[in-house]
Amino acid sequence: MNATIRKKCQKINIVLTDVDCVLTDGGMYYTENGDIMKKFHTRDGMGVSLLRKKKISTIIITKEKTKFVKQWAKKMNVEKLYDGIQKKEDLVINICSKYNVTLQELAYIGDDVNDLELLKKVGLSATPADGIDDAKKVCHYICKSKGGEGAFRELADLILETRK
Repeated sequence: MNATIRKKCQKINIVLTDVDCVLTDGGMYYTENGDIMKKFHTRDGMGVSLLRKKKISTIIITKEKTKFVKQWAKKMNVEKLYDGIQKKEDLVINICSKYNVTLQELAYIGDDVNDLELLKKVGLSATPADGIDDAKKVCHYICKSKGGEGAFRELADLILETRK
C-alpha cells in the first residue's frame, strides 16, 4: 500500500457503500413470480463485521428501494441504510453532521455515473475492478476484486490494515 493511501485509510471512521455492482455482481435474477433476487458475497458481510469491531461504521447509500437490501443491511448490522437516494452527494453533509465526522473521515465505494460526485468528495474513494472508467479516473483506489466478488471486503481490509 502506498503512503498516500495508507494516510487516507488511517483517517476513515465511516465506510459508505453503493449496492448494485459493489455489494452485488449487478445481475438481476427473476423468479417465475417476477420477484427480483440479487447475490451478496459473504466476505463483504464479514467486512462490515470486521470494520464494526474496530468502531468503523458502514452506511449503505443506494438509489434502489428494495426489501432484500433492507434485510441484508439488518442482518449485517449496517449502521444505516439510505435507500431511494437519487443524488448521493447531497446526503454526505447530513452524514457528516449526524455522525460528527469530516469528509476526510469518510470512504465511499461506488461504480457508476451516479456515484461520481460522491466519490470526488470523500477522503478515500474506491471502485470495484469492473467499475466504469470514469469512476476509475476519480478514485483513489481501484479494487482487484469485481463488484459482488469481495470488492467491499477488499476496501475494508485495506482500511483495517492501517489499524493493526
